[in-house]
Amino acid sequence: VQLQASGGGLVQAGGSLRLSCRASGRTFSSYNLGWFRQAPGKEREFVAAISWSGGRTYYADSVKGRFTISRDNAKNTVYLQMNSLKPEDTAVYYCAAKSGVYYDTRHYEYDWWGQGTLVTVSS
Repeated sequence: VQLQASGGGLVQAGGSLRLSCRASGRTFSSYNLGWFRQAPGKEREFVAAISWSGGRTYYADSVKGRFTISRDNAKNTVYLQMNSLKPEDTAVYYCAAKSGVYYDTRHYEYDWWGQGTLVTVSS
């Protein structure tokens, strides 16, 4: 599986961005998907995950109520809608995919990764 993330950019605090991650391959609908982020000097952290069917989602406490993960299996794409952005959301955002029954918050459980897209939130 190859993943291509896009949609990052510079936005003012309080603004919104939508990240997209398009995947290659015919079995996209069988994968659980996640978004992670890594700020300079910090470890990669979990942001959001969605089950293979799209029926279940899970969010880090820091983004709950502000970010929404969704997927369109017909387009082989997963999205991350980010609203009410804060300067502390500044990071490189990565999409990731994993096989298996469940999604996960642990980055090392994911099998495939996109290249990352930079989100910068100015104060």
